[in-house]
Amino acid sequence: MIPNKKTVASFITALLVTFSASSVCQTQRRFVSTRGKALIAPNGQPLFVKGTNLGNWLLPEGYMFKFKNANSPRLIQGTINELLGEDEAKRFWKSYEDNYITAEDIKFIREAGFNTIRVPFNYRLFVTNNDAGRLEGIGYELLDRVVNWARTEKLYVILDMHAAPGGQTGDNIDDSWGYPFLFESAASQDLTLKIWQKIAARYASERAVLGYDLLNEPIAHFFDTAQLNPKLEPLYQKLVKAIRVVDKNHIIFLGGAQWDTNFKVFGPPFDQKLVYTFHKYWMDVKQEAIQEYLDFSKKYNVPILMTESGENTDEWISSFRTLLERNGVGWCFWTFKRMDATACVASIKKPADWDVVAAFADHPRTTFADIRSSRPPTEKVRQALSDYLEQMKFRNCNINRDYLNALGLR
Repeated sequence: MIPNKKTVASFITALLVTFSASSVCQTQRRFVSTRGKALIAPNGQPLFVKGTNLGNWLLPEGYMFKFKNANSPRLIQGTINELLGEDEAKRFWKSYEDNYITAEDIKFIREAGFNTIRVPFNYRLFVTNNDAGRLEGIGYELLDRVVNWARTEKLYVILDMHAAPGGQTGDNIDDSWGYPFLFESAASQDLTLKIWQKIAARYASERAVLGYDLLNEPIAHFFDTAQLNPKLEPLYQKLVKAIRVVDKNHIIFLGGAQWDTNFKVFGPPFDQKLVYTFHKYWMDVKQEAIQEYLDFSKKYNVPILMTESGENTDEWISSFRTLLERNGVGWCFWTFKRMDATACVASIKKPADWDVVAAFADHPRTTFADIRSSRPPTEKVRQALSDYLEQMKFRNCNINRDYLNALGLR
């Protein structure tokens, strides 16, 4: 029997649909995806995230330098400028970026038993000084490095915008001017969108990238949350829409308001590859601490992930990690490396004269006379900073075995 044109057309349509569906499945299998409340690895099996944060590398924080007053990136950089002068300070930061995280660090992270790294970054690394509209900066090269190392070690990478244009938190951690201006500035939102779109286009085909954490800890509790909170999810929707133009492959992570703790700002999921993230520090380790996030996950049948916690005793960390795992919640503890600390994987030995640098950083400096009178001897400063750059290299760090044990790792 010779088939009629209608039958042939139907057959071709069916083939195209089958081919299209097969292509979608093949694409999904190349990247981590979601299925209900689970993350699904490319092999089709559930992926349970066990991660660490590369804090203080692409966004320095004062407490990790043992500074109290100079606690944001720009204040830390101002301190180093005052101590060394701008030209020498630039050389310091170049060495800092090269030494703080290297292939050795990433190799050890994998050997220790982690499967994921979260990389906090400052948007300023992705734009040109004095011309934020030019999306050029050292940040792209630095991300390429860590993604390449992660691919070699078969680790996943979560890219985390820790400091967004205008500031999404309004505190030292977002390098802002003390208020979350991002939510009131169309220009800052547009720049955030453009940076994320460029990053997403760069890594759209990169299987080592797990996904994009759009805004770290948005909207601190100090501000008018009733006025600001309703602006968070619409901004997320805007950013996700822009990313999906260039990258339909990767997961997108959405953090709750008020330090990533408040999920009441969210409605039903608006994209098929969303994961909702929460942070928890310094609370009683009880089921109630995470129950609201579990309820959210069950209500909308979506994955959740704990992307920051720690800075506590080994016993507390072990207890919280156990609670998370008992409830099927993956985790990324904070942080991998910092100076003279036990609540991290790798501890940097404090240089002999570091207290001289810290004293200057914390001394009130409201006039140039204050700077002149409190500046320590230049040679001591240079030696302390040089020692810091050397001590931060992985081979010179101390490994906190008890901390790794608390995380159930080697």
